[in-house]
Amino acid sequence: LTFPLLSVTLLVSFGSSMLYGYNLAVVNSPAVHIKAFYNTTWAQRYGHGLAPGPLTLLYSFTVSIFALGGLVGSLLVGVLVDRYGRNGTLSRSTFLVLLAGGLMGFSRKLGSIEMVIIGRFITGLHSGICLSVVPLYLGEIAPKNLRGFLGLVPSIFICLGVFFAQVLGLPELLGKDRFWPLFLSIVVIPASLQLLLLHCFPESPRYLLIERNDIRGATKALRWFLGTPDVQDVIEEMKKEQQSLSSVKMVSVWQLLRDRSVRWQTLSVVVLNAGMQLSGIDAIWFYTNTIFENAGIPVSQIPYTTVGTGAIEVVAGLIGCVTIEKLGRRPLVITGFCTMGICSAGITASLLLQITVPWMRYVAVTCVVGIIAGFCMGPAGVPFLMTAELFTQSHRPAAYIVGGSLNWLCNFTIGFIFPFLQMSTGAFCYLVFCGICLLVALYIYLIIPETKNKTFMEISRIFA
Repeated sequence: LTFPLLSVTLLVSFGSSMLYGYNLAVVNSPAVHIKAFYNTTWAQRYGHGLAPGPLTLLYSFTVSIFALGGLVGSLLVGVLVDRYGRNGTLSRSTFLVLLAGGLMGFSRKLGSIEMVIIGRFITGLHSGICLSVVPLYLGEIAPKNLRGFLGLVPSIFICLGVFFAQVLGLPELLGKDRFWPLFLSIVVIPASLQLLLLHCFPESPRYLLIERNDIRGATKALRWFLGTPDVQDVIEEMKKEQQSLSSVKMVSVWQLLRDRSVRWQTLSVVVLNAGMQLSGIDAIWFYTNTIFENAGIPVSQIPYTTVGTGAIEVVAGLIGCVTIEKLGRRPLVITGFCTMGICSAGITASLLLQITVPWMRYVAVTCVVGIIAGFCMGPAGVPFLMTAELFTQSHRPAAYIVGGSLNWLCNFTIGFIFPFLQMSTGAFCYLVFCGICLLVALYIYLIIPETKNKTFMEISRIFA
């Protein structure tokens, strides 16, 4: 593990991945203030406020349009990484955050609901690009024995982003009514740091050699990242992959879906990415305060309870990052999904019993913590890492488009329908998440092989 490898991993995780986690959770604590702003602005424009139903719908749309932006961003990944490279795409996408931060920061001053919604869409667009490009970049620059460790560092920063949003959302900090525009727009600080520093790091060596046929540039980048002049073995491995793909151009999404030789890899990416979002984790992150309120936690204690769950998810992410190269990908993901499934059932039971057994509210909190911890230990980062590992260079961008699109589509679905699902089914809505988590764990156990310490060509041969 060299200093340049660690530095670029921390930089792109801080300037890109962390913003995804922050934007997931930032709408949780100021929900009351944003709704009040919507109601006041609507009354000033049209002479009457919004009824509770339309207000909930408008706010749910504000929350979930982040995922629609992510869906659009994930569809652009293939074109962007082919044209600008991995490093170049991450640098250019930073301008989206600066634009979104400006819109959301001045929305209240200008009395514009639309600026909040458009800003959320643009932050989603940025996250949709970076959520695929960061693991793609790190997966291509990392030696095979460090691919798991470096691949999970972004997931720790996603958890840190959620945690920072929860801490800054406390009433003593930015949780007050007058501060919510600043709370939404503070993402410009890490994005600006990435914009200033990322150009100091080279492009992905695999991209330079295999897609651009720039052997000299790839050799220079490898020596810089690995800290050694002897990189001939890695260059030879890349050349073999390039030769095996010499008759194969970069495939499109449609070609990927029709290619029978990678059918099981594609299906595995679909299951991992859809399962990750349909597990209910976004419902927990978007509506943590509402869930705790329904569980009977006093309103004054909810922000601090939420921060406690954020601290635990960071610790869980660190445990996953440290143990992935020892335990492997499969055990972490299977354990994570099983934990989430069991805890989802536990939330249902605790919410149903809390009327007669008051201490069951603490069981509900424990189950929420269990879901978040289970997610951060494995499912938070491993699906993105495995998307890079299951495919060779020619299929990888298309695979990220498929996985990313499903990821964001399911994210939008959960973010938009969860409040209405909760109103109609009550505590039983968590049983849906329980079933999905256990089915995904079973699929991984039966179908997906371990990819630890294997080259991309070796993994392809295992599936073949």
